[in-house]
Formats: sequence, structure tokens, C-alpha cells
Amino acid sequence: MISEKQADEEMVSSLNESESQEKEEQIKQDDSKFGLKSLLWHGGSVYDAWFSCASNQVAQVLLTLPYSFSQLGMLSGIILQIFYGIMGSWTAYLISVLYVEYRSRKEKENVSFKNHVIQWFEVLDGLLGPYWKAVGLAFNCTFLLFGSVIQLIACASNIYYINDNLDKRTWTYIFGACCATTVFIPSFHNYRLWSFLGLGMTTYTAWYLTIAAFVHGQVDGVTHSGPSTLVLYFTGATNILYTFGGHAVTVEIMHAMWKPQKFKSIYLLATLYVFTLTIPSAAAVYWAFGDQLLTHSNAFSLLPRSRWRDVAVILMLIHQFITFGFACTPLYFVWEKVVGMHDTKSICLRALARLPVVIPIWFLAIIFPFFGPINSAVGALLVSFTVYIIPALAHMLTYRSASARQNSAEKLPFFLPSWTAMYVVNTFILVWVLVVGFGLGGWASMTNFIKQVDTFGLFAKCYQCPPPTSATAH
Repeated sequence: MISEKQADEEMVSSLNESESQEKEEQIKQDDSKFGLKSLLWHGGSVYDAWFSCASNQVAQVLLTLPYSFSQLGMLSGIILQIFYGIMGSWTAYLISVLYVEYRSRKEKENVSFKNHVIQWFEVLDGLLGPYWKAVGLAFNCTFLLFGSVIQLIACASNIYYINDNLDKRTWTYIFGACCATTVFIPSFHNYRLWSFLGLGMTTYTAWYLTIAAFVHGQVDGVTHSGPSTLVLYFTGATNILYTFGGHAVTVEIMHAMWKPQKFKSIYLLATLYVFTLTIPSAAAVYWAFGDQLLTHSNAFSLLPRSRWRDVAVILMLIHQFITFGFACTPLYFVWEKVVGMHDTKSICLRALARLPVVIPIWFLAIIFPFFGPINSAVGALLVSFTVYIIPALAHMLTYRSASARQNSAEKLPFFLPSWTAMYVVNTFILVWVLVVGFGLGGWASMTNFIKQVDTFGLFAKCYQCPPPTSATAH
């Protein structure tokens, strides 16, 4: 009787604590409803999460998708975008289910996360043990590291089309210093304004690419030979795998929500919006320029200089700064936990502790400035595991016992009749991504990547820059 009474008291205490935290959050929202700081800085609603997911998905990959279409051909490009978009939304849903499961189990043990941001590797640790934690940490951190590298490369590649007085490597130095200022943004709560602006910027850029391509019309003698080789085909396919694999930060975005249980369909809704940006822009630019895109991985490089293009370039530069912060913030959290600074309330002290994370990113962007090919390599070798294989396998292992399935914090989605169907879907994703994404995609993207190294060399000063005579013609 005593143990039952104690258990009841603990449950009531836990519920009261949870209710008081919700009330505290509500009071904060109500008190500062019209405050500028709350409006711009404190985000945790479902709308904030939607903007974060949609803004984080498109980013600079918008400029490389026409390049992927030239490798895949129009039909495959459209089909694979839809296929990988739906697949990515499914694995984001699996991650959200595992997060809720982990958090509900911990809260039953009265664990508080007041000054602690839950991350994906901790979810894996809590549900499946330390080996899974190590695997999750290794893949996630490496992917986010190279995701940040790609943003720096994209910044240098884009600004060059406005100002070619400096080479791309020099621009990488400059933007590395600019992006280092993201150390001052504490968490995903504080990306409300940035996410909103970021999605507006990519929306403008996508429709600029679409309209500008149609206004320009098809170039003389345009050819659309893709797909021409298996290497190019699977390289393009893995870039699209990478496009819809932006949910390496899903757990951090969920943790920043006031009610993370509402995340379930947010990623799918974000993906549906992203389709309206990526499919028309990639198809239009490929229609206009065809096989020329095979040697121009940045769509800006083929469109004529205009004020509209300059605006798009500037907006993408700002957005890449935002996406750099998105990719780097989970790395900042990991590093803070390693050096014991994660609970520190001082923004300046935390910013100082975070700076060492930026240095290797800066250095790698200078070594591998291959805008486009690096996306495919990262997609095949890192995204395939981080975003698709590990979540699918972790979900199957977490709910492998009948008791775990019966007591799961989240029930099956309405469109799946049984746990058997859930396992069938997860197994299909596991096999597909392992064979097509990691296997064939890894072979193709690394073959293409090595070709870029052989052609341009490491530390390339100006990757895919036009000859001096063309540059001065601007």
C-alpha cells in the first residue's frame, strides 16, 4: 500500500510540475505577447517548427537541383523528389515518435530537462543503449559538420556572381568569419525571425529561377541527354536524397517546441511546400539550359546578370548564414556538453566555448570547395545513415517486444493497420537506402568527387570559375 501511495504521489507531483511548466510558458507568452523580444526571439509554436523545417530543407540545395536534373533527366528528377520527400517525411515522423517515447520514459523517472537540450544521440542512448549513442553521435555530428561546410562553400560560390574581384577561396575566409557569429544564438527557440525570413528568401529565389529560366528561353542547340551514365544518375539521385534529409536537427527543433507531441505531421507539411519551390525551379532551369548544367553546378552561373539575380544571390547568402546556424547549433550543444558549459546561462561564455567548433568547418570548406558534388557525397555516405537507416532500424528495435508496442507513448498512424505493416515500411526504407542510397549512390558520388579533386585539386582557388576573359565581361 505504501509503495502504491508513493507512486501515486510521485505521479501527481510529476503532473503538477508538468502543468506548472505549461502555465509558466503560457504566462510568459501572455505577458510578452506584444513585446518585440517575444515576437522575434522566443519561438516554440507549431508554426515556428514548420518554418524551421521548411527553411532548413531548401537552403543552397535549391541551386544544385537543376544540376541534379541534368544528371537524372526531367522525369527521374521529378519522381525522385516526390519519392525521397515522402520517405524523408516518414523517417522524420519516426524520429519524432522516438523522441516522445524517450521523453515520456524519462519524465516518469522525474528527470528534468529544464536547462538541457535533448539530442538525437541521447534518445538512442536512452532507448537502445551506449553503442547506439556512439553510432548516432558519430554520424549526426559528421553530417552536421559537412552540412555547415556546404553552407560556407555555397556562400563563396554565390557572392562570386555579384563580385568576382575576389576569388571564391578568399570569399570563404570572409564568410567563415561572418558565420562564426552564430555562436551567439543560444538555441532553436531563438530562430523564430530567422526561420520566417529564411523561407521567404528561398521562396523568392525559387520563383526567380523559374521565371528567369522561362524568360531567358532555351539556349541555342539545347540538349537534354540525361541520364547518360550510371555515375551521373546515382550522383544526382543522392543529391536529392540529401535535399530531403534535412532532419538531422529534428530532435532539437522538437525540444524547442512548447508541445513537441504536435510535431508528427509538421515535416510532411513543410515538404509539401518545399515541392512548390524545388520542382518548378529545377525543371525550368533544366529546360532552358539542358546539358550545360553538367559543368555548372550552381544555377546562378548560367542566368544572365540582372538586379533580380543580384537580389536572389544576396537573399541566398543571408539564408545560408541562417542554415549554417541551423546545422551548427546541435554541434554547439554537443561541444558544450563535452566541456561542461551546457548549463551556463551567460550567452557570452557559451559563445566563447563554441568557437572551436567553427574552425574545422572553415578549414574543410577551403580544402573541398566542390559546390554540388560534395552534396551528393555527404548524401550517400552520411545522410543515408543519419536520416534514413538509423531512425528506421532504431524504431524497429525499440518496439520489438510486445510490451513496448503495447505501452508505446505514440500509437500507430491511422493509415497503417498493424505493427506488421509498420515493420514492412521500415524494412523497405532500410533496404532501399542501404542499396541505392549508400551503395550505388556512394560509389557514384565518390567517383564524381574524386574526379573533381583530380581536375581542380584540393584547396582550389576558384572552383568552376569562368576564364578571366568571361569574368571581366560582366
